[in-house]
Amino acid sequence: MTGTAVGTDTVVAEWPDAVTTELRSKPPTAGAAGKHLPRPAEPATPGSPGAPWTDDPYAHALRTGRGPLFLRRLSHSDHPDGFGEKHTLPLDVERWCAPADGADTTVLRRCMGSVLDVGCGPGRLVAALAARGVPALGVDLSRDAVQRTRRSGGAAIRRSVFDHLPGEGRWGTVLLLDGNIGIGGDPVALLRRLRQLAAPGGLLLAEAAPQDVDARLTVRVEDAHGHHGRPFSWARLGTTALLYAARSAGWIQTGRWTAEGRPFVELRRPHAEHPDTQAPITESRPPS
Repeated sequence: MTGTAVGTDTVVAEWPDAVTTELRSKPPTAGAAGKHLPRPAEPATPGSPGAPWTDDPYAHALRTGRGPLFLRRLSHSDHPDGFGEKHTLPLDVERWCAPADGADTTVLRRCMGSVLDVGCGPGRLVAALAARGVPALGVDLSRDAVQRTRRSGGAAIRRSVFDHLPGEGRWGTVLLLDGNIGIGGDPVALLRRLRQLAAPGGLLLAEAAPQDVDARLTVRVEDAHGHHGRPFSWARLGTTALLYAARSAGWIQTGRWTAEGRPFVELRRPHAEHPDTQAPITESRPPS
């Protein structure tokens, strides 16, 4: 682990009530591709109604720990987006439900202070941090994701990242992995929200798509039998597009690396907010 423990004590003090109390807020309305589910905005393609989100194929996959599971593109795209001719993108359910792997470890080594995992899914990263004695909290809209995270030894709450969260403005590190840059279909709005959650000088460790893509989509989650959840808005960003969105949202880029074919970026919230604050894009390696 690196850096100083930004906001650790004050953030952890807020967890007990948050973890044991289910949020009474607007009901979620979508399935989960990157595990944290946005509210659908403008479905571009009409389709048959999906199952209620709590019983969609993603929830079933989390309960069993295996796929196959796919993200199906419903909206039209004139640009390459990684979906291919079948308009589907395989989702890594088995990897999400397994312990943190080598690529994950390159991210976890960079964490400083208390860690908030946005769209934590089944909680492999939160559990890995907890095993290291690092204060970490997962947030996800899926009840099955939160329950699985807790069973694995991590702390998690069922809540939207856009709702009030414990420790706002005091998290030392925010994680946004496994495609979760797509949450809500508006990456700049999401990154601005995450800047509100991080402490001044805090980190955002984010994963980009392996393709050079910048797409806003309407999608749904499907299993191998065609069962599916409801359409929702999503986005896919490669590294270049992610860094551009991050600058627009006020983050400073401080590092980038690739591990096991997965591209990551390290971003920092400025200590003193300034709209023109930027840093050069440099290639860096995670600490050993």
